[in-house]
Amino acid sequence: MDFQGSLYERFRQSAHVFEKNPLLAVPGRLAETWEVQREFRFGEVLARVDALKGVYADQGVSEGGRVALAFESRPEFVFHYLALNALGACVVPLNTDLTVAELSYQLGHSGCDAIVGLPLLRPLLASSIEASGRAIALSTNGPEGLPRLRNHANAAAVQTVPFDRAAAILYTSGTTGRPKGCVLTNGYLQTAADYARQLPPHLAFAEGVERQMNPLPLYHMNAINTLGTAVVTGSCYVMPGRFSATHWWNDIADTKTTRFKYLGIMIPALLAQPETERDRHSGAKVAFGAGVDPVLHERFEQRFGIPLIEVWGMTETGRFMCVDREPRQIHTRACGRPLPGMQARIVDDAGQEVAEGTVGELVVRHTAEAPRHGFFSGYLDDAEATEAAWAGGWFHSGDLCTRSSDGLFTFVDRKKNIVRRSGENISSAEVEAVLAASPLVKQAAVMAVPDALRDEEVLACVIPAAGVTRDRSLALALHRFAAERLAYYKPPGWIYLVDDLPITGTQKVQKHRIFPDGFHAGLPGLHDVRDQKRWKK
Repeated sequence: MDFQGSLYERFRQSAHVFEKNPLLAVPGRLAETWEVQREFRFGEVLARVDALKGVYADQGVSEGGRVALAFESRPEFVFHYLALNALGACVVPLNTDLTVAELSYQLGHSGCDAIVGLPLLRPLLASSIEASGRAIALSTNGPEGLPRLRNHANAAAVQTVPFDRAAAILYTSGTTGRPKGCVLTNGYLQTAADYARQLPPHLAFAEGVERQMNPLPLYHMNAINTLGTAVVTGSCYVMPGRFSATHWWNDIADTKTTRFKYLGIMIPALLAQPETERDRHSGAKVAFGAGVDPVLHERFEQRFGIPLIEVWGMTETGRFMCVDREPRQIHTRACGRPLPGMQARIVDDAGQEVAEGTVGELVVRHTAEAPRHGFFSGYLDDAEATEAAWAGGWFHSGDLCTRSSDGLFTFVDRKKNIVRRSGENISSAEVEAVLAASPLVKQAAVMAVPDALRDEEVLACVIPAAGVTRDRSLALALHRFAAERLAYYKPPGWIYLVDDLPITGTQKVQKHRIFPDGFHAGLPGLHDVRDQKRWKK
């Protein structure tokens, strides 16, 4: 079978050129905990991938099949991901911070044939399979532990040119309460990787030299694209696991990191660390990310001597905009300019382009002739939502921005009903649906409120059921109810107990009218339960 055009083929070509270069690296502290070596060279990864490819093939995995991976952010994910890609299978990376109910939905919706993951995750995965009601094979001992799979591939998938074949399904929150499955092709993965090579000289990847650390999880497109960039540039992807402000600079020095990815939440956490002489001598020269608070941007750069290059991107786009030159407007929320291969503009609700400096929705495309080239190929089993997102031949981001005369886009607000907490997209409708199921609740409306540490926090405005006592014990009970059904970051951090909610004539809640004088912590009936939101494995 000719796999030309697949990500695996691209990797195999790079492995022959950069055979002795490191592709993956982990800090020493994690190498010991995970019981893996500290670095994996291109040639060695190729050997591991090809060995896994053979075992997966023996177990019946073939073109068009779908396999979910639960390896968290460890090197094993990369080995299995590339091996499955080599066979023409589609990978579904799992977020194992989700609850059984959330995971079972994704397993059912994605139609995966099997799950392969870490032994410590077996109880969660087994429960999620049971809750899905589907017969999904599970192995926490590699593909060897799978029963032989029947070929579930559909004819359309098998006949697709490898470059256009689905390589991954990544789930991203929408406004309907259920996450959408973004289908990403081999073409998407490689277009995104090559796009990063177009950065201007002062930001460009030095081929075969860069070592980029990314703490974002591998079920995010950011991390998937970091791997793609490493593959096409012969550089090293440094995998530090879950972000730790305490270990951050030690890990950078330990792995000889030259650049890193960040989220806005990381910046105040790093600034809160005790100052040391090492601050300006970490070895990292530049960082790329999104959401840094303008108040902290200059402070970080002055203390650590590392420019924070703001970017904008989405799972659906693969490619990004980048604040590519001075002046970077670091005291604003400037989020970049598109590089060649992506076009962007600002439009009003009618889809008409607005004047410079006017707030409107950011829309993007490849070109007028081929608007969707290199973008996601659609939302899984949701053609209606896909076409709605592409109304007028442009992908509608749902983000409100402005554009200046020099082409710099600046983020203003979010149009969609999404809470952006610590880099995670949380659907307000999803949280509302969970709260509405509580017998303590008559009605609930969920919205985003500003948060100094996490960018935004989830706030639930709740009309309690008749006869329910309205005090802090109720707020804590509602938080517990949500926490039992949602991933740890999704339940409300603030609960506002109210008598009624402003509504339209069609009974839709008018969220913009809930706080006519602005949100503040001293409001009667408002309860801060943010200290209840803790990550647990």
